[in-house]
Amino acid sequence: MNEYDSMLRFIGATSIDDLFEDIPRKFRIGGIDIPDGLSEMETQRLVTDVLGNNRDCSELVSFLGGGVYDTYVPAIVRQVIGRSELYTSYTPYQSELSQGLLQLIFEYQSMLSELTGMDVINASLYDGASAIGEAAVMCARISEGNFFLIPRAMAPWKKSVLKNYVSGVGLGIKEYSFGRGTGEADINEIAGMSKGAAGVYIEMPNFLGQYQTDISDLKEHIGNVPLVAGVNPLSLATVIPPGEYGADIVVGEGQSLGLDMNFGGPFLGILGCRKEHVRKMPGRIVGATVDSEGRRAFCLTLQAREQHIRRSKATSNVCTNQTLLAVAASVYIAAMGQDGLVSASSIIERKRVMMMEKFRKARIGVPFAGPGFNEFVSVTEQETGKVSRHLLKNGIIAGLPIDGMFPELGNAMLWAVSERTEEKDMDRVTRLMEGMK
Repeated sequence: MNEYDSMLRFIGATSIDDLFEDIPRKFRIGGIDIPDGLSEMETQRLVTDVLGNNRDCSELVSFLGGGVYDTYVPAIVRQVIGRSELYTSYTPYQSELSQGLLQLIFEYQSMLSELTGMDVINASLYDGASAIGEAAVMCARISEGNFFLIPRAMAPWKKSVLKNYVSGVGLGIKEYSFGRGTGEADINEIAGMSKGAAGVYIEMPNFLGQYQTDISDLKEHIGNVPLVAGVNPLSLATVIPPGEYGADIVVGEGQSLGLDMNFGGPFLGILGCRKEHVRKMPGRIVGATVDSEGRRAFCLTLQAREQHIRRSKATSNVCTNQTLLAVAASVYIAAMGQDGLVSASSIIERKRVMMMEKFRKARIGVPFAGPGFNEFVSVTEQETGKVSRHLLKNGIIAGLPIDGMFPELGNAMLWAVSERTEEKDMDRVTRLMEGMK
């Protein structure tokens, strides 16, 4: 028996195939058929030919959203984060020796704090979904409620992550509805359901692409219950930031800030709060100070990880942060500047309205008419899978089918636009869908 077999036996596996039992068989392949005896050059050519069968957004037009967007990434972002001193850096364990890295994180925190209107932003989390989970647990430390109130109009995969987080602290989950005519929540319903809640979570925009137009009144309605706002950070260039409508905690996914789609990850989890809650916040915070000679310096001001402080006082086992992607977001914000961010956000909002109007004129159902950011819902007579297959044959990745998530909407799809979306592609989608009637 060799060492390889011994390791398999140690974990209770009889063969390497046992390691993949959790993957449904319909999703498995038998590997790549590589003939014996090929040279490295021949193998590389063969594998490249196989990979050439993939089709991505450089070839296809994509309207697929739901949390990952085909946004424009300026060349300077890839150029900066491709530098070896950044690309290979990891969380510093002798932090103050890594002044350059600490400054980069400090700049990221400062930019996001200004963008969200919050007092403090941490050094980042793994992604937007984990940020929601951490925020819910944080609410349980702030208040005495026994459940976390969330919107029905929320991505199911985010709910799944959230439920994993709150199960460990004994929090329940309750959902408030969205209006069938507007896609927005009823603030009076939220207020009524918030009694006894550890926290209330609202998204701006929500999963259906809609803004909560009366968001400024929400905090007054729920009183002392902590309010958690989920945001698309790019939208904050043109809409009221959560710090101005009373949010206690802000969370978000930073993918829209100059990050590629990365096959669905890794991404950048944003989490921040008001100053009075900072001791309840997970992760780490970099602060500016001076060294023994009076020179500007940076240090880890807050480390909430159980490895760094007494376990009884730790707020999370989050042990690192998405440094490289936080740097990418910082480069993007710095390169775009205030005017560039406002321009990009405004272009996306206009293109959303433009595509909605094209659908309406073609008598394609658009159930929600209110303001939003980069996504909207359509409802068609055709089954959503049929629509997706028809468009894919014509070089277009359709919107996300959400009829299984929200059956009450019928044959519904969630369409996303970005600054890269062209009007000619909107027209082509509209014509193709008209032709299916």
